[in-house]
Amino acid sequence: MPLIHFTGPAPRSAPGTTPHPGGLRAGLARRMELLGWSLLLLLASVTAGALLTLWSTALALVLIGAGLPLALLATVLVRWFADRHRAWAGKWLAEPVARPYLPVPEGNWLIRLWAILKDPATWRDWAWLVVDSVAGWFTAGGSFLMFAGGLFYLLYPLVFALTPPQVFRTPLGPRFHLETVAESFVMVPLGLVLLVLWYVGAVPLARLNALVIRSLLAPTEEARLRARVAQLAASRAETVDTQAGELRRIERDLHDGAQARLASLGMNLGLAEQLLADDPQAVARLLAEARESTSTALSELRDLVRGIHPPVLADRGLDGAIQALALAGSVPTTVSIHIPGRLPAAVESAAYFAVAEALANAIKHAHAHRVVIRLEYTADGGGLSILVSDDGRGGASFEGGTGLRGIERRLSAFDGTMSVDSPMGGPTDVRMSLPCVLS
Repeated sequence: MPLIHFTGPAPRSAPGTTPHPGGLRAGLARRMELLGWSLLLLLASVTAGALLTLWSTALALVLIGAGLPLALLATVLVRWFADRHRAWAGKWLAEPVARPYLPVPEGNWLIRLWAILKDPATWRDWAWLVVDSVAGWFTAGGSFLMFAGGLFYLLYPLVFALTPPQVFRTPLGPRFHLETVAESFVMVPLGLVLLVLWYVGAVPLARLNALVIRSLLAPTEEARLRARVAQLAASRAETVDTQAGELRRIERDLHDGAQARLASLGMNLGLAEQLLADDPQAVARLLAEARESTSTALSELRDLVRGIHPPVLADRGLDGAIQALALAGSVPTTVSIHIPGRLPAAVESAAYFAVAEALANAIKHAHAHRVVIRLEYTADGGGLSILVSDDGRGGASFEGGTGLRGIERRLSAFDGTMSVDSPMGGPTDVRMSLPCVLS
């Protein structure tokens, strides 16, 4: 019997917006982590200048009839470099930064290069290289330079004592000359000030760097709308195909099942009518066959109705329907549900069949010994989130013929998404989301 419970997730906050537990120690650890990132991003600014030079040179060679391989190589490097920065910005802003590139068509180098050059995102990458090679020194580099300067001036007396008299004697210019170690202590407060500025400014500078990256490397509003239209067109086509296939299945099931049995029932009743006066025993056998055909036809019709919209959804809602699925399964299933109300009927149906298919895959194909099903509704735009996890053999994929494509097509009709994490040997996590509101 499945265990029904719900455990709410721990609240999360965007990095840098809410103090971490642990006070000053946690804040210092966070800033030391940012210090490492600042050094990497500072080196990346230097790399951006080098890539800008390489790319400009490659494009110049293309204009004079040479440099196609170099231009494609430079484009690949720039896009990989930009992807790393998108990942950094998405991690810091707690919001993924999507790739804005158009698909590159198949063909020779010239066709592919021409498609890349026509992509507006390519030129925004070029503009970002220009900005990053300069602005990186003030955003990512500023934090590192403040820390390095603060540490240097904090240890200035030691530096003064260990270095020759020709160096580090005029830290603020030729008009400010230090003669003794005791005089060099005047620079220690400046080191403290710089370290305080680093502690206070590390988070805003990192966020500013992430915002600069997102402003130039994220898809534009026009690109988002274009991608959205393409997604909706594909979703509509898949929905139409799915509905057509479903109608053909219903027609086939009716024709081969209930319709054939009802036709046989009519023939038996007609034959019984003819034999009623001459052979009562034969009539009794025909009526028994008719009664059996009627029972079988009704059972097939019930199964057909369940395949269209299970009655348990209308009677008990999605919670009860999922619990019924778990109870009917042949493996121990833990169900965790938190839905504060009823969802639209179409969404409940899509979620039910998606969970049913994922559960069937876990039992039949993954040979799981235990399954976990979690459903949670988030009111602030998150919609319904579904997780079906099992401890089976893993290796599930959309190309594996396990029905995952069918689930994806069903969810896409509602603008839903689906992801599968299933390494060989397991476990398998099937995550689904359905944007919706409570009815």
